[in-house]
Amino acid sequence: MTGGTVPRPLTVDDVLDLRAYERVRDDYRRRVMARKRIRRVPLGPIMTLVFECLDTVRFQVQEMARVERIATDEGIQEELDVYNRLLPSEGELSATLFIELTDEGQLRRWLPSLVGVERALEIQLPPGPGRPAVPSEPEQSHAESLTREAVTPAVHYLRFAFGSDEVDRFAEGTVAVAVRHPAYEARTVLGEPTRQELLADLQGRTVPLPLG
Repeated sequence: MTGGTVPRPLTVDDVLDLRAYERVRDDYRRRVMARKRIRRVPLGPIMTLVFECLDTVRFQVQEMARVERIATDEGIQEELDVYNRLLPSEGELSATLFIELTDEGQLRRWLPSLVGVERALEIQLPPGPGRPAVPSEPEQSHAESLTREAVTPAVHYLRFAFGSDEVDRFAEGTVAVAVRHPAYEARTVLGEPTRQELLADLQGRTVPLPLG
């Protein structure tokens, strides 16, 4: 299965310059964080999945430009080339998986054990036509960068590509996100605000927050 319409990528015209962003940053950050909280799904004690959208991607670009003091169109475009890959297409969900480890002992224990986790997540749907669950796939450029076979990164960029029947089932009832890896299993039922937010992504009707 593949996603539908590819969203318009962010351009340099969508990114405020440093002075303009400072004027609106506090309010914009508050609104983006509120949206991210809805899109955040905890998965057991050490994993969190954050579903991406235009707002989360644009916020990352604005914050990167702020921290790095990027003031040229060329510099902004370099950031956009990286982060635009996280935008979901219609019929698709895009997410960042965080493996949240706090000390060296945990890193040594978990990262070698969780190799392959980027293909071990699934979105479980209500009964009906199509697959019982939509599996994760690593974002292509991220997959190409996974060169270490004995250890996994702590951050993964994932996609979930839905068929039209599966989008319909997502809209109908209980939906859960699960990890099914030999070294780690977890399952979280989506709350209704989260399910409705992600359904808007799948149907191509998520409305971006105003930046100014």
